[in-house]
Amino acid sequence: MIRTQIQLPEPLFRRLKEIASARDWSLAELVRRAAEVYVQTCVDVRSSSEEWTLPTLRGSGGYRVDPASVRTEEQLVIDRYKDRS
Repeated sequence: MIRTQIQLPEPLFRRLKEIASARDWSLAELVRRAAEVYVQTCVDVRSSSEEWTLPTLRGSGGYRVDPASVRTEEQLVIDRYKDRS
């Protein structure tokens, strides 16, 4: 395995730690599993010779929400501060 370092917005980090703790996993295990799912469902960007089409998600129903509607933790924090103004 390769060891690496990443930077995460604090709200996202806290949420990931909560999820990992609830499953009795380490944060590293959660990130590895999430990366594996992402790689399996991500469009291969190297095949640029073909016209891009919307990828078909695997039929496992693994998403609780439409991934296109998800807002980043960073955007949620920004919106929260705008609402206070």
